[in-house]
Amino acid sequence: MTAPVKFTKTILWVDDEAELLEAHGIFLGERGYRVQWATNADDALELLRREPIDLLLLDEQMPGVRGLDAYREIREFAPALPVVMVTKSEEDATLKEAIGANIRDYLIKPINPRQVLTAVTRILDGPRIRQQALARRFVERFRAIEAERNRALDWRGWLDRFQELMAWDVELAEAGEMGLHESLRGLYPDMHRDFAQFIGREYPRWAQALEGDRPPLSIDIVGEFVLPILNRDRRAIFIVVDCLRVDQWMALEPLIAPMFEVETSQYYAVLPTATPYSRNALFSGLFPGEIAARYPDWWSSQGAERDDETLNAHERELLAAQLAELRRDPTPVRYAKISSATDSDDLLRHLGGSILSDGVSAFVFNFIDLLTHGRSESMILYEVARDEVALRKLTRQWFERSALLGVLREAQRRGITVVLTSDHGAIHCNTPATVYAKRDATMNLRYKFGEDLRAEQADQALLYTDADALRLPHRGPGVNTLLAAGDTFFVYPTKLREYQQRYRGSFLHGGVTPEEVILPLALLTPKR
Repeated sequence: MTAPVKFTKTILWVDDEAELLEAHGIFLGERGYRVQWATNADDALELLRREPIDLLLLDEQMPGVRGLDAYREIREFAPALPVVMVTKSEEDATLKEAIGANIRDYLIKPINPRQVLTAVTRILDGPRIRQQALARRFVERFRAIEAERNRALDWRGWLDRFQELMAWDVELAEAGEMGLHESLRGLYPDMHRDFAQFIGREYPRWAQALEGDRPPLSIDIVGEFVLPILNRDRRAIFIVVDCLRVDQWMALEPLIAPMFEVETSQYYAVLPTATPYSRNALFSGLFPGEIAARYPDWWSSQGAERDDETLNAHERELLAAQLAELRRDPTPVRYAKISSATDSDDLLRHLGGSILSDGVSAFVFNFIDLLTHGRSESMILYEVARDEVALRKLTRQWFERSALLGVLREAQRRGITVVLTSDHGAIHCNTPATVYAKRDATMNLRYKFGEDLRAEQADQALLYTDADALRLPHRGPGVNTLLAAGDTFFVYPTKLREYQQRYRGSFLHGGVTPEEVILPLALLTPKR
């Protein structure tokens, strides 16, 4: 005896020739879809008032009211109801009108049962099917990642590993698979520990042996990516989005792809992953120690301890000096830093004049960095950007109304290639790390300079006693460098409770996690 079919969804099919479509109804019914029939728009509206309907199949060419006219009336009553138009018309005008009315699918008669089933399944069960497929793919890959956990990675392997984990992080969160998302995040503590050990071992070697096997660093970006475009096209746009993480870039890329051919890669930020160091290195092509030695009036070891806005006051000059050295000829440079709503409005009002027809137009957008810093001071921002998932969504919402999008649209309109990147990322910090230091130690929460510095637990930070190992400015004898690992933030024993309460859950930077060090780098070629 055949078990009765259990219906999961209800379809309303509106067609004045319903009796000729009975076979389609039987075919759908055998696959779990209950089909209700109506021969005109009035009967359809009556059925919609009486019972819940999951999908509407609507004939376009019925006596009296056209299907599209009926659809507009039905939509007023049930605005979220998905509709598939079924019609004999092959006219382009009808197709465009249906698409313009937000019809979900469009089938041309004669139709076969499998064709209808495909459209129905895609609309009603597509999200569930995709979610199940995503879960299967993740479980299979998760096992492989766990098996590979103890395998030593080189700098290329870390780029691939981090890129994959961030892609899963974004995809699982967007699919609402938060249970699997938590399983993924269970891998992060080991990733942070292993990456800190890797950086502690390899970064000094990269800094000292620039001709050896090493990744692209902040000092390389202008020379390796901006310069070839400038030499080829005589103009280029260079955009730095302060504190943009790889996963945030993944959230923005779909919005940019319709305008540009997008080639994405990653590079490693210089240490510490903080604006005075990593961003100045980006614009100058120099390590911080070299900047301090070559341009003492612009950036000094004394100023570096303040970590304030004045340390990045000469980015335009640093970029111009780097380009002049690379090209052996002065290059026009226009520079704008956008740190407020007023800055954004001014940029949009004068957008045409802000982009050079010959030379490099450089833009720094500070919104994300300001958001992560302001979050520690504002409960409203803390709630809005509670975790990485929320921060990605907020970044996307900002971008959709930002001056950055205006710059990209202007670049596409004028056919100018863009290099878009970041200077450092950020890490969601939840673990206080007690630090012992003398009074002269700097106050930063993810990196410190000072005498006799040490973390209570050695695995919570990397300690460097030689500034030359990191190519940092000299701050005097006995001054050490401490860089935070994992999701830690530095606290002093005398202010333990105060710091814990104020900074736990903050997004911070300056340390040695992949989220701070491995950064997105995108080459955007305008589509015509």
